[in-house]
Amino acid sequence: MATSLYRLSQPTTAPLLVIVVLALANFMQVLDQSIANVSIPAITGDLGTAPSQGAWIITSYSISNAIMVPLTGWIAERWGQVRVFALATALFTLTSLFCGIAWSLPSLIVFRVMQGAAGGIMIPLAQALLMGSAPAGKRGMALALWSMTTVIAPIAGPLLGGWITDNFHWSWIFLINVPVGLIAAAAVWQLLRHRETELRRRPLDRVGVLLLVVWVGLLQVVLDKGHELDWFESPFITALAVIIVVAFALFMVWELTERHPIVDLTLLTRRNFVIGVLALSLSFCAFRAGAIILPLWLQTQVGYTALWAGYVLAPSGIMALLLGPLAGRNIERAPRLLASGAIAIHVACMAWRAQFTDSADFYTFALPNFVQGIAMAFFFAPLVSISLGGIEPGRLAAAAGLQNFIRNLLGSFGTSLSITFWERREALHRTQLAERVTDSAWASGDYVARLGGVGVPADQAHGFMDKVLTQQAYTLASNDIYWVTSSIMFSIIVLVWFARPPFGRAAAPSAEPE
Repeated sequence: MATSLYRLSQPTTAPLLVIVVLALANFMQVLDQSIANVSIPAITGDLGTAPSQGAWIITSYSISNAIMVPLTGWIAERWGQVRVFALATALFTLTSLFCGIAWSLPSLIVFRVMQGAAGGIMIPLAQALLMGSAPAGKRGMALALWSMTTVIAPIAGPLLGGWITDNFHWSWIFLINVPVGLIAAAAVWQLLRHRETELRRRPLDRVGVLLLVVWVGLLQVVLDKGHELDWFESPFITALAVIIVVAFALFMVWELTERHPIVDLTLLTRRNFVIGVLALSLSFCAFRAGAIILPLWLQTQVGYTALWAGYVLAPSGIMALLLGPLAGRNIERAPRLLASGAIAIHVACMAWRAQFTDSADFYTFALPNFVQGIAMAFFFAPLVSISLGGIEPGRLAAAAGLQNFIRNLLGSFGTSLSITFWERREALHRTQLAERVTDSAWASGDYVARLGGVGVPADQAHGFMDKVLTQQAYTLASNDIYWVTSSIMFSIIVLVWFARPPFGRAAAPSAEPE
């Protein structure tokens, strides 16, 4: 029955319009994961709170978003994918309005929790509806467009957020969602309400939900606060880590033995699903690590503003947007080959960045992102196709939810751990450089002498040298990050070829795992 519902012929439904509307809604949600990052000082200043408390504006959204993604499958089964997506989009829009008119930090945090919960439902359902409703021959194009929104939005978020905050008021980073969200919710309901999925009244796995909320919520807190509190040097982080491990172990045991689990872990018995999700998640982890370090290094060590750091990253999004349609027409023909070629370009670009120096010009920094944009257009959608291509329509929401949950989880690990790794490698490189830079060393002595020759006192000259050491140490640490991420990406090329064809949509809900 579920399959027949997906195959209903609806002459009033324009396939391209459905794809565009779903991609637009997904872009809006993903954008809000990063658009507020650069606006925290302005928001806290306007609301009269300390900047340190503003981190909860980001953390509150991340926690509720992460929790709701894996729950989406059960929610969609009970009330229908189309209905739930339209309601979630409407709720996201309403809470965006409330965020824009928030009168205090606590009220803004409450609205961000609600916004994140609605957004967490939208992520996998946009993907599931695209996979399920796209006609034959158009699924690759649908995945390509969805993928473009997923990779472009995190790049556009800080750039757009900074521009809006500088030129208007921070509230508009939320209020711009209102017209977009209203159009998307109404359009999805109008176009797809006659293609609703089959409903299943499974009982709610309350124990599973409770355990999921505990370990996912606390894990997000650890990832957000771990670097700031020096990870396991903090008793608070250590205590949370113990609780997370226990709750996760209990969750896995419960879900594997529960008759009606809240998360369908049997999907992990499917070869292509596991390989696709693992490849997608590892690549996202490496991509997020590199994407967070480059602007951070540019702003703290090279003297770039947040806006110009955003300009360095922008070419990757532009190329992904331009080449997305071309990728979409070829995804279903050879997904492993496309993914491998795209990931190879990522490997080359990360190795390219590992050669950067802090004296390079803007074009040197931006050019690898231009080339990487080509890869971004071709690697994301094929991996999604591999992981979800053989899933029955009735299980697409659950599979998309689990896939996005694992991907976002490893992406959060990549973001948090890369910053810690970067700073610790900087400390190591600085120590090694300092051992070679002494007053008796010819190069350092010559440097101090030259500064003294133009009237710079010796203590200031040593201060300048200390700054140079710090810049070089952070540059070497950034290069280390890119060597590591390029190695991770290279391993994914091998992993992808363990997936087995066919990669098309399952023929029936009862199809056996590959």
